[in-house]
Amino acid sequence: MKGVRPKSPPAPRTLRDHTQSMWRDLAWTSLPFLLLFAVVVWLVVWLVDPAPPRTITMSVGQRDSSFMVYAQEYRKILAHNGVTLKLLESDGSVQNLDRLLDPKQKVDIALVQGGESAGRDIASLMSLGSVAYVPLIVFYRGSGGVAQLSDLEGKRIAIGREGSGTRMLSLALLDANGIAPGGETTLLPLDGLDAAKALVSNQADAAMLSGDSTTRALMLRLLAIPGISVMNFNEASAYTRIFPYLDELELPPGVLDLRRRIPADTVHLISPTAQLVARTNLHPAISDLLIEAAQEVHGKAGLLQTAGQFPNPVVREYRISEDATRYYKSGKSFLYRTLPFWLATVVDRLLVLLLPIAVLLFPALRLIPALFTWRVRSRIYRYYGALIAVERESMRNSSDAERAKLLSELDRIEASLNTLRMPLAYADGFYVLREHVRFVRERLEGARRRAHAHE
Repeated sequence: MKGVRPKSPPAPRTLRDHTQSMWRDLAWTSLPFLLLFAVVVWLVVWLVDPAPPRTITMSVGQRDSSFMVYAQEYRKILAHNGVTLKLLESDGSVQNLDRLLDPKQKVDIALVQGGESAGRDIASLMSLGSVAYVPLIVFYRGSGGVAQLSDLEGKRIAIGREGSGTRMLSLALLDANGIAPGGETTLLPLDGLDAAKALVSNQADAAMLSGDSTTRALMLRLLAIPGISVMNFNEASAYTRIFPYLDELELPPGVLDLRRRIPADTVHLISPTAQLVARTNLHPAISDLLIEAAQEVHGKAGLLQTAGQFPNPVVREYRISEDATRYYKSGKSFLYRTLPFWLATVVDRLLVLLLPIAVLLFPALRLIPALFTWRVRSRIYRYYGALIAVERESMRNSSDAERAKLLSELDRIEASLNTLRMPLAYADGFYVLREHVRFVRERLEGARRRAHAHE
């Protein structure tokens, strides 16, 4: 029909077919390396250098305790870096330590008073450093005469409530002075204000106060009452040798009240320290954040400490973690000093990946081209194997029927070659193979013609 233009023939698919063949070969050659690379990267990311958690749990203390006040400050500081700190109330240091040692509790970190790990396996725990003194102060009824704890034998002593760190420390010190539960000495389960009231009301002869009970206000109130005195630990140095988790402290004259010069003379004290104790699987980035928070919360000067004294990596009962040692020695790394916390963690993990990338990528860059070449040429080599077999058969004294069978085999090889897809870079080998097929065919046909001529 006029006016109707004939349809143009479709564009040849030759180039596209060869391109698809090349990409398919590349894919099959590279796939094992890609899978291996992915597995190694996964292992590094999730096992060697996992991402820091966004939520951690801390066992603290009673609602109105100093441990709770510290932890609430930690929570504010960690929140600025996108980390949520969950706080669990407890009866004190003993329960905090119990929770850390129990994997089912899922507690990551806790404030633990020194001296409470006796007889326990603490290999699964580590310390991020000591953060504060928890001094033990002994008040007693009388104006003098109590120079050491053994002088309290046979009296009524408030040693702290059941399960408290004060009670555990008091029992250890009294035992070292020959006073044990069940003897002539009455050990009262009172602490804090209850112990102070019992002392003032003559229901107790002595009160061993520690931690939150040793505030400036409470000490001034007790020392202002006639007949109440504070014991001077003249053997403080001996106590620190026998109990390595203790430190020797001093209350200088007038430190509680300069105008009235309270105390009138230097009072020697002994004190464990509160430590940030964590499980050994605590993420290094979280460890850095917690120590940074501890520096902000505990680094100021106080009644019993100088500025910058806490936190510190002095080894007590728990080994200091490697991450904490590194932090105290050199501070935060360059990434965490210059980048926001979560961005720094991402960059830090990417840097960790450079090693497996270097180990796998460079050999792969050399092996993949070689394997690709071998895969492509192996197709041609398979045809050459069949072609050589045909040629060897033709060199024997073959009958006409056998030659016809060999020519039929060549036809099959050539038909298969017509469907073979090869990347263009290897087309030379493909066409050389076709020439060799033709060469063998010509030899067979020549031998067949010569055989017919002799008949």
